Amino acid sequence: MTLIKRMLACGMVSALAVLGAVAPAAATTAPRVEDLGVPLEDELLIGGVVAPGPGGRTVLWGASSGAPAHLNAVDPATGAEVARYDLPGADGSWAVDATPDGSVYTGTYNDGRLYRWTDQGGVQDLGRPLPSENFIWSVAAGEGATVYGGTSPGGRLFAYDPATGVRDYGKLSPTHAYVRSVSYAGGKIYAGTEDPAAVFEIDAASGTTRQLPLPAGFDPVGKWAYDVNVAAGFLYVRFGGASPGPLHVWDIAAGGWSDTLDVAHGLDVSPPDDEGAVYLVKSGELVRYDPRTKATTGTGMSITGRVANTRGIGWAELGLPDYPGKSIVGLLWRGLMFRYNPQTGAKSFVQTGVRGEPIDVTALAEGPDGRMYAGGFLNGGFAALDPVTGKREEFHTFSQSEDMTAHDGKLYIGAYPEARVYAYDPALPWNSTEYSPSPEPGAAANPARLFDLTADKQIRPRALVSAGRYLAAGTMPDLGHLGGVLAVWDPRTGTLKHSQRNVVKDQSIVSLAYRDGVLYGGTSIYSGQSATLPTQPEAKLFAWSVKENRLLWEIVPAPGKPAIPALTFDDRGRLWGIAGGEVFAVSTAARKVVERVTLSDSKSSSGQLAFNPRDRVLYGAHAGRDVFSLDPRTELHAVLREGPVHQLAVHRSGDVYFAEGSRLFRLTR
Repeated sequence: MTLIKRMLACGMVSALAVLGAVAPAAATTAPRVEDLGVPLEDELLIGGVVAPGPGGRTVLWGASSGAPAHLNAVDPATGAEVARYDLPGADGSWAVDATPDGSVYTGTYNDGRLYRWTDQGGVQDLGRPLPSENFIWSVAAGEGATVYGGTSPGGRLFAYDPATGVRDYGKLSPTHAYVRSVSYAGGKIYAGTEDPAAVFEIDAASGTTRQLPLPAGFDPVGKWAYDVNVAAGFLYVRFGGASPGPLHVWDIAAGGWSDTLDVAHGLDVSPPDDEGAVYLVKSGELVRYDPRTKATTGTGMSITGRVANTRGIGWAELGLPDYPGKSIVGLLWRGLMFRYNPQTGAKSFVQTGVRGEPIDVTALAEGPDGRMYAGGFLNGGFAALDPVTGKREEFHTFSQSEDMTAHDGKLYIGAYPEARVYAYDPALPWNSTEYSPSPEPGAAANPARLFDLTADKQIRPRALVSAGRYLAAGTMPDLGHLGGVLAVWDPRTGTLKHSQRNVVKDQSIVSLAYRDGVLYGGTSIYSGQSATLPTQPEAKLFAWSVKENRLLWEIVPAPGKPAIPALTFDDRGRLWGIAGGEVFAVSTAARKVVERVTLSDSKSSSGQLAFNPRDRVLYGAHAGRDVFSLDPRTELHAVLREGPVHQLAVHRSGDVYFAEGSRLFRLTR
């Protein structure tokens, strides 16, 4: 063995050749990699506004997530694409608004860049207004060409004026990392934060800041000031999160809270009509609300589904027979447009020409029917692939998937946010009552939502595993919290057998494996949101008795590594894990590491590892760098393909599936 390792180090023989020579369990032929294309593609619109577009005509502006993201202009009369602009370097945007001079500004996430569109110059990349900030959550039009923006992770507020450049108003609160929502009126900027929710009023000229009092009896803990909008002298603040929540109304002139609307959807209210009333989505219906009379009038226009938030809402003249004068128009998150005419009551939905974008794969698993399934990031999506041809057979709109696993004839899916877990039966028709554009009325939901862990402040069900008669889930907590939950679901009773937070103090549970009544969990020192700082130095491996609902032991198998993102058993009963650039084997009986293989010096929290029973070899994704194989008997490993790989799964056929961003590949021998 020593001689062979020396030969490998000196380049005298290839790793694959050695693997074949010394490990008869593995095939001797070099692997073949097949590009299966993009399994997930869909529209996702988050930020939007109704404003003048090319040539001065009113359009629906919407930013679609992708690589790169795009700024789209849509004709409100037909839904047709008017224009589409690349936002180079951006993944997507929550933040789109139009200033009085005709500019349209877009603030983006992950890169924290600001873009400006004008009819004369198209899109201009203005760079990062604040170099410390990588996420612009909201932008709001000021006077002339000035725009205001709120950011994370520093919780800062800025202004941009083409004539004077960037003004940094600084960090609004020493205890907040997010300026989640921003609006402007009458020389004042209004800004809302994350949990615990707070609303600030900032004088745009002087920068003087004051915190507005909270509504009487309102508890801000666990809630965000998610949406902040000013219209006709009133400030509208929706407290909560992505799901519907109460909308509180602040009378700016009177300086106090004047009303509350329950179950408002956000993200915006419309500009006011001639009487100062606004339109918004409340309890699944487009309604008109008059803040002076406090009257709410329904329109009869139902907007259903899990996400019924408007992605830009405003007024437009459509020039259509049933839509005289100005109509309310808006975008929904999957590229659907709605419109309503207050004079005639005419209402309609139109699928727009906004193009779908490739979606990064975040979950891969073999289903109980033998097909391969893929779930995606942010836009979500859910695809089923034929394991013989590799062709996509089904695609459905769905949530962002954190993990998937087969158990007792169903495919279980962990979804972000709210740490939701679903069960999908591939023998029955797809019918998502939360995500399908037109779910079958009265039919049972498939996938069916089983439970969520929002009460435990959890956001990502990062690990799922079949555990005897049970399904087990490990989660990551929401912003401002540490400590994941280990949940054990009983499909026979339809209840949680057990749910416990902080199995390992202040650590998330990001990987699970099961054997002989015991769950083995790998942890991460991180929360489910990056702004929350860890308190623990390194990840742990723990053993949990399913029958007794108790912790049996915990160890540190990879000192100094922040996460153990994957665990798997080999055919000899040894538990293998990956942590950064290290793969280790644990004897669960001895409760200690018995083998250790170094791939690199990486301390990445990313990685995948799966045992292939066909050739008795481990396959993994290493720190977003490559796909590798490792023979658990000889410890010889080989890089099979370099690339940004984060997801990987083994099919019963022995084929290995892995994703590089949005593209899916299959490795066969």
